[in-house]
Amino acid sequence: MGKLLGAHDSDELDRPDLNKCPDCLCFFAGDNCPLCGKECPEEMRAGNRAKVKPRKRRNPNAGRVTFIPWYHSWFFIILMMFVMPIVGMILLFTSPYRTKLKVIVAASLLAAYILFLFVISPFISIARIYITDLILTNMVGDNGDAVNSSISKAEYIDLCKEVDADDFYRSPGKYNGEYVKLSCTVVSRYIDSLSKDGNDIYYVCKTEGGLDILVRDCLLDEDKNFAEGDKITVYGEGRGNVDIFVGNEKYFNLPCVFCAYVLLNK
Repeated sequence: MGKLLGAHDSDELDRPDLNKCPDCLCFFAGDNCPLCGKECPEEMRAGNRAKVKPRKRRNPNAGRVTFIPWYHSWFFIILMMFVMPIVGMILLFTSPYRTKLKVIVAASLLAAYILFLFVISPFISIARIYITDLILTNMVGDNGDAVNSSISKAEYIDLCKEVDADDFYRSPGKYNGEYVKLSCTVVSRYIDSLSKDGNDIYYVCKTEGGLDILVRDCLLDEDKNFAEGDKITVYGEGRGNVDIFVGNEKYFNLPCVFCAYVLLNK
């Protein structure tokens, strides 16, 4: 059904030059409404009415239920941003969400990823190294060495029980804090760049079965340098798995024995 002649609803602009009937909502130039005959009240006369603001256009899609594929759900997009960032970005920008929202989410997730990669992750690694070093520091002997130096060489060697080097590699926790004697072959020499003093020497050695273990130089009798291929018998204390860093390039996490005395096998 059409509107009455001269009538306007709230979606249309006002006619500020004409009077308006409060009942019929029509505009007229005289004093009385031409439809109902009612006299126009003072507040509805031309020039007295408040200016009517035009209503915003309604989004034609507003209120409609939109079904979003599972791969465009926020949970899956955020998950993929951390697992496979490139795929996550593609899913985000092909999703039906608003462009402004996509940009905000992408920037936030990228900032969080960079923060974790370059700030939080290195901090966790350094904190773990510090805690490990603190634990080992509390296990030192009387003179501050990493092995027990309060007993004689003969007593120390007598305390060391011969163990299979391969078993030492496979079950390092079993020998943590134990006095051990084991045989291995020197492969290479490294200095732990993140150690407390910055000069802790470690040797990567091979067991008879070809497995890698670490031997830390904590010698109590005399300093010795081992060459690649040297076959040695180590008397020391098991320390479980130990982390060492060589500059910013190499990293080792291997079963380790802190060596107090060593026998070089000819």
